[in-house]
Amino acid sequence: MYKQIKHFSGLNELRFLAAFFVVLHHGETIRLKYGYHNFEWLSFFRNGTNAVNFFFVLSGFLISYLLLKEKHNTDNINVKQFYIKRILRIWPLYFLLFFIGTLLMPLLISYFNMPYDMPYTIGDVWAYFVFFFPGLVLFYFGHHFLEPLWSIGVEEVFYIIWAPIFKLFRNNLLFVLSTIMVLKIVLLIIAEIFLSPQNVVHYLLNIYSFELFAMGGVGAYFLFNSKTKVEDWYIFKKPFQVVFAIILFVFITVNNNINLSVWNFFFKTPILSTLIIGFMFTYLIIGMSFPVFKPLKLYNKAFSYLGEISYGIYMYHISAIFLTVSIFDGFLSKSSPMISLIVFYSLVLLITIIVAHISKKYFENFFLINLRKRFIKEN
Repeated sequence: MYKQIKHFSGLNELRFLAAFFVVLHHGETIRLKYGYHNFEWLSFFRNGTNAVNFFFVLSGFLISYLLLKEKHNTDNINVKQFYIKRILRIWPLYFLLFFIGTLLMPLLISYFNMPYDMPYTIGDVWAYFVFFFPGLVLFYFGHHFLEPLWSIGVEEVFYIIWAPIFKLFRNNLLFVLSTIMVLKIVLLIIAEIFLSPQNVVHYLLNIYSFELFAMGGVGAYFLFNSKTKVEDWYIFKKPFQVVFAIILFVFITVNNNINLSVWNFFFKTPILSTLIIGFMFTYLIIGMSFPVFKPLKLYNKAFSYLGEISYGIYMYHISAIFLTVSIFDGFLSKSSPMISLIVFYSLVLLITIIVAHISKKYFENFFLINLRKRFIKEN
């Protein structure tokens, strides 16, 4: 029934909302750092990790569906073309930000005497970025200008292994996806028991969230092989939808501000909470892709376009935040809390969206459209 889907409606809007929450997360962290009145303590402004986890689940879902579809249509998976597609989509902006953040920014900071201390030199970190382990830059050097790239490194490792897995185990995919989740959970438990959170292995096991990618893949597997409409699935009956909507709303708005034993068990317990949140996001992705969550419909041309450029929003927003702080520091620090909040995010979002739009139209599309036609043979 769902073996030939070309476009999942509603997901662009979710991409933008996830990117927006990352902007809020980093925005409040930096506003706190610079002494502005901030809402860093309020859970609604601390959803950056949840947003990144959503992107992981979404990537697992979409990539797995596309690979299942290719296998169904051609009885094969072209790993080479899969890699080329991912390279054309991810690498140009990733390496552009790498060069901006390690070469251009230090020069601009020095020349304009900007209030930012580079925690590293390009000699310290180039290998981490080039070989897609930017998370280690965060681990060894702390928070920095290129911090968002850590999740792109995680996604790149996911892309490297996912297509070969689907090609090698195409007749046992559900078992393999389940095994990935179980194996990752076992490793996390071992790390929690025997390793300090400051240990690099513990850190890497936590950020390389392959259990979330696999959970999205399981959702894609069941959708792809479903013989009934999604709206007829038992878990999408109205009572479950209502409960899910309430839990999701509370989770997004006040999760960190709740201190109830039952809530903490489900949403603040290591490993268990990650799996529950991964399931919630998979449920949301499938429900938003079909006429199931009618009250949650976000379909909107503007939101849809913002979702199309969400990769750029995610990658450029730190630059917009520091530019805003550098230019308007005096005004933001002396204004009333509400005026400071409104002006800050209006400027940050305006700058980020404009730059992301220009980047998508004049830089990223060169690779996504022009070079794609040259290197990719469409089925």
